[in-house]
Formats: sequence, C-alpha cells, structure tokens
Amino acid sequence: MLTTDTVHLKLIKLKLNMNTQRYCYSCDLKDDPKLISEYKKYHTQENVWPEITKSIKDAGIIDMEIYITGNRMFMIIEVDKTFNPIRKNEIDANNLKVQEWEKLMWNFQQKIPWAKEGEKWVKLEKIFKLT
Repeated sequence: MLTTDTVHLKLIKLKLNMNTQRYCYSCDLKDDPKLISEYKKYHTQENVWPEITKSIKDAGIIDMEIYITGNRMFMIIEVDKTFNPIRKNEIDANNLKVQEWEKLMWNFQQKIPWAKEGEKWVKLEKIFKLT
C-alpha cells in the first residue's frame, strides 16, 4: 500500500528525472510585521491571482516555493527545458495583470542592498551541493 510519503517521494524522483533545473533568488520585504503578514496572505493558495500562477506555469516553471526568515525571502524554482529567464521578463513586462501584481507586491517588497538598479529578486549563487 502506498502512503502519502511514498507517493511524494516518487513524485520528487520523477520530477528530478525530468531534466529540470533549479534557480534560487532572494528579495527583502519591508521590515514591518503588518506588511509581512499581509504579503503572506497574498501568497496563500486561495489568494494568489490565477493569472499569476498561469503566467508562472506557462513560462516553464514547474514548481516554486518561497521561504522567509525575518524580512528576507528565498524563492526556489524548478524549471523545465522551455524556461528562459530573459523571455519570462519580456513576457511579464507586456502582461498587464502581471504588472498590476508586481506593482501591488512592491508595496511590501524592497530590494536587497546589493541588488542592481531595477532588480527585485536577486539570483543566488550555489556554493554547496551534497552529492
């Protein structure tokens, strides 16, 4: 009999064999507990706009997770071979709903100190992998 854990592990193994790639990013939230709480509410399954999740999936992103400690967030995305970050940015720039969402989220977010001009989520450098 398959347990939930067994099914989950099988799905993870299947996903890892799909020739995916992982990217990790970081962004800060404004250091205000009320704003952080509101930001978290926007990111619950029932509150994320369907146009945003569609845009993410259509770009070749097969999984996305966001973690937080204090006001620093870490986003991990798993992408398939169709994903192109430059193309994703171009498509998002022309998607009015994505731009509306990004403008709304910027009320809560702030760039990390070493981010380049116009950069919101900064790509992280991998420094260790357990093999």
